[in-house]
Amino acid sequence: MKPTTTPKTGALRAPQAKKSKGKTKPVVARTGVGEVRLIGGQWKRTKLRVPDLPGLRPTPDRVRETLFNWLGQDLQGWRCLDAFAGTGALGLEAASRGAASVLMCEQQPDLVAQLLRTQALLGAQSVHITRGDGVSALEQQGSASLDLVLLDPPFEFTRIPATLQAAARALAPSGFVYLESPKAWSDEELAEVGLLRYRYLKAGAVHAHLLKSAAA
Repeated sequence: MKPTTTPKTGALRAPQAKKSKGKTKPVVARTGVGEVRLIGGQWKRTKLRVPDLPGLRPTPDRVRETLFNWLGQDLQGWRCLDAFAGTGALGLEAASRGAASVLMCEQQPDLVAQLLRTQALLGAQSVHITRGDGVSALEQQGSASLDLVLLDPPFEFTRIPATLQAAARALAPSGFVYLESPKAWSDEELAEVGLLRYRYLKAGAVHAHLLKSAAA
């Protein structure tokens, strides 16, 4: 097989070797611009399609791995809400590790359809998928009713303070809020919405925060 050239630069690009197909884990059909894999739990190595949609930016594998190391690998019995589900990478990671319930909210109809297909393929009975506004879903949760709130909104999203306030109200005393953002949130900003920083990392353009209730 001959090297090809990139259209813009003319630089040589080596042909991509085909990888041998692995065995056994459920695989969501690959028809988009890419894919991500679940990295832990009962559905480890399951592939999730990443369609070419504006603002869709799945949490990188390394960041997800770090997040669930922070949380611990066993989420048995946890009540979770993924307010901006997208491909489902975060919420399904939680369910894969034994979460008792994971409510996944998404507004884009194509992504909702993909999430429903994935849920059926995995037989994910603890996962509940709804089409709608994740902030409204958070505001409808009972006080102290959630152990984990997952927030990975589009970078242009402007309602993060209100979303964090709703998450803080719904959070159980020992619970966590995970936030991805194009900026680092200061202790002062977090205190205004009732949260405090527990862990933090920066990976490329992603600022990943693991937060706890300031009241707790």
